[in-house]
Amino acid sequence: MAFTPTLPACLKGNWTVAQKEAAGLAESLRECFPRTADQPAVRLEQSDAKPSDDRRPLNVGIVLSGGQAPGGHNVIAGVLDFLQARHPGSRLFGFLNGPRGIINQSAMEITPEKMAPFRNQGGFHMIASGRDKIESAEHLQKAAHTASVMQLDGLVVCGGDDSNTNAAVLAEYFLAHDISTGVIGVPKTIDADLKNDDVPISFGFDTASKVYSEMIGNIMIDAASAGKYYHFIRLMGRNASHITLECALQTHPQAALICEEVASHEYTLSDVTEQLADMVVARSAAGKEYGVALVPEGIIEHVPEVHVLIKELNELMAASPEMAENPAAVAEKLTPASAKVFELLPASIRLELLLERDPHGNVQVARIETEKLLLRLVEAELQKRRAAGSYSGKFQGLSHYFGYEGRCSMPTNFDATYCYSLGYAAGALIASGQTGLMTSVANLERPTTDWTVGGTPFTGMMCMERRNGKLKPVIQKALVDLHGPVFKAFKQQRDKWAIVDCYRSPGPIQFSDTGAYCATQTLALEINNGKPISIH
Repeated sequence: MAFTPTLPACLKGNWTVAQKEAAGLAESLRECFPRTADQPAVRLEQSDAKPSDDRRPLNVGIVLSGGQAPGGHNVIAGVLDFLQARHPGSRLFGFLNGPRGIINQSAMEITPEKMAPFRNQGGFHMIASGRDKIESAEHLQKAAHTASVMQLDGLVVCGGDDSNTNAAVLAEYFLAHDISTGVIGVPKTIDADLKNDDVPISFGFDTASKVYSEMIGNIMIDAASAGKYYHFIRLMGRNASHITLECALQTHPQAALICEEVASHEYTLSDVTEQLADMVVARSAAGKEYGVALVPEGIIEHVPEVHVLIKELNELMAASPEMAENPAAVAEKLTPASAKVFELLPASIRLELLLERDPHGNVQVARIETEKLLLRLVEAELQKRRAAGSYSGKFQGLSHYFGYEGRCSMPTNFDATYCYSLGYAAGALIASGQTGLMTSVANLERPTTDWTVGGTPFTGMMCMERRNGKLKPVIQKALVDLHGPVFKAFKQQRDKWAIVDCYRSPGPIQFSDTGAYCATQTLALEINNGKPISIH
């Protein structure tokens, strides 16, 4: 709690707002966002000019939306400290339980005294989060009413791609209805799938990947000690495999499946199973009957044959949700190829594919125990090889799911500092009269004082995607680049890790001494040519 995050130099003194040229948008997006379609990106640049005389008190709201991510409380602290320092007399309101707090006008005022116990702490429990969407005409009207009644100068939305898509809709709606509330987003998701050229990383990824890596390292040492178990570990990451990739670089497992690679090569379930079985057979020949395999939770959705099945199921469930109670009837409605895949899956997995959909009408992949499915398939494949005389080893599998364990840890020094800068910058953007932007803090390979600050338009990050059977504008997810430096670094080593025990057990997160200030290997490889990044 004594840790004091450092601010970028441009946020310590005076600044001017410099605009970049607006990117061109597809006509389909322009139709959805006519008032924010040409919103330019901005950058806060240090200035020796006399500071603005506009130090009037501001009313600002902040909402935490979606799943938790380490560092959220420091975003709130950053906004609060900006208002206290730059606009004395301002008021900051935290909307309770996520977007529904905006709809219901349910908020608490955040004061320095209330903020104090939550600085540098994990969780979202100060004001809590939620997954409600402000999309319907009724909810948009209620959000506008809340903004007007509370006389909000700005609303800060901390969330992932869906939450910030919602923020884009709010920004557009407010402008269309002459609501003078600026809407600014903050990139939050441990999955790290919310980033682009202006937004280098989402907050929470640094901490979560290190929490998981500690646990994976512990299991690796246990595997080597017992010498008789294969551990299949499912990690968070539905659409993107950034967490699995970072944890692989941190710990060096025998196998790490990458969703994007599976989809790119159009691997079938049989292909994936055979690859894992080949690794087990090779290690057995070397006298090793143990190992660790990392599995991103969304892997099953990226296997082409299963992806097609899930797409059909999503459409079917959107039209006839009651069919979830009757798997046999569902199979009859599928195309022959998808029906065949559906019938081949274990009964438990079939039921999981029919569970209640998420708010976007998609299957809830996090509930599918993919690690157990793959373990069973590998066991069956090894039994076939044993019967054929090509395998004589012993295979005992154990499964694990590391998910919620990584979402509310005390943030690393990197996330604590990054989040504080994001919050402070969000306050600065609101005070500058900006709207429709996601806060960007970049130049992260440099010490914190050299970080750059700005905002990038929501609309420039968007594409049209099918949701609940209809095309909708959404912020595009950032997937693992199979030609990028992070995947290449992993690919160069994985064959060696499969056979030779190169286990790395990084241990718990540190908060003092040199290693405490290092960012992830992913960030180092993406923006610093693989050289370690320290915020000092």
